[in-house]
Amino acid sequence: MTARSSLRVGFAGTPQFAASILEYLINQDLAPVVVYTQPDRPSGRGRKLLPSPVKQLAEARNIPVRQPKSLKSATVDVALDVLVVAAYGLLLPEHVLKAPRFGCINVHASLLPRWRGAAPVERAIMAGDLRSGVTIMQMDEGLDTGPIYSTSEVTISPSMTGGELEALLAEAGARALVACLDSLGASTPEPQTGAPTYANKLSAVDTKIDWTRPALELVNQIRALTERMPVSCDREGGLRLRILRAEAGPLPDDGIPAELVPGQITRTDKTGIVVLCGDGNTVKIVELQLNRGKGKRMNAAAVLNGYPELFQPGQFFGDGQRR
Repeated sequence: MTARSSLRVGFAGTPQFAASILEYLINQDLAPVVVYTQPDRPSGRGRKLLPSPVKQLAEARNIPVRQPKSLKSATVDVALDVLVVAAYGLLLPEHVLKAPRFGCINVHASLLPRWRGAAPVERAIMAGDLRSGVTIMQMDEGLDTGPIYSTSEVTISPSMTGGELEALLAEAGARALVACLDSLGASTPEPQTGAPTYANKLSAVDTKIDWTRPALELVNQIRALTERMPVSCDREGGLRLRILRAEAGPLPDDGIPAELVPGQITRTDKTGIVVLCGDGNTVKIVELQLNRGKGKRMNAAAVLNGYPELFQPGQFFGDGQRR
């Protein structure tokens, strides 16, 4: 075991999930001697270069930052006992994995081997998983295939969004990581067991809604993506709608008119805009955003008050829904 004060830690991460873990390390007397993060990315209408949350935190705490475009030819130019990796976004080649004395330890936002890959938080919710967790893992050259030091399980509530689950996992992962670092050299990771599943990288395809699918699947899609890349649909005249919050509901007691098909609005009121889905159940849209006016997120009552002509029963919620 190595005392915290003498442990030379490096950190590699990019988004807010990683920044939360980095902040916890700093507060636990485990401030990294160097931080690696992805290069600044253009953002917003002006496409101004924006530093990652990890870079912003590291610079605020006067920690040296490295931003290589790739690690294939880069070297770890600081002597490290361990490199902690959390949602870094770049592959670590063998020479980097072997550079620190204790190798590289990854904080992965799933219960491995379930949801190996780039988007474990969103894929878990989209699949309707009832539980998730965080895995502290010794990294190897495979895709999240290394042996496991520990796992911490959390429950996914029916209304939990991707951002809410990610914050919960960052908190659990930070605590588990510190416990792992405190026992470095005295604990041995165990091989993963069970059949793996893969959390493919999110793309624009994931944001499109198909009303022929079951209502619960669509609500899971919406809540998984609402903070990161909201589900959207387009209508005639250049109208784009982003669905930010929704609830699945049963077939109404009075049934659905025979002429209605998936994607059509069945009714509207101040609580939501109700749309028919492929399984005969409905999705009630509670909060959304339009590319109209100031483009702010609005609850259903505000949308219906401001744009009643766009959301009449029988209209399609989005273009191209007729089959």
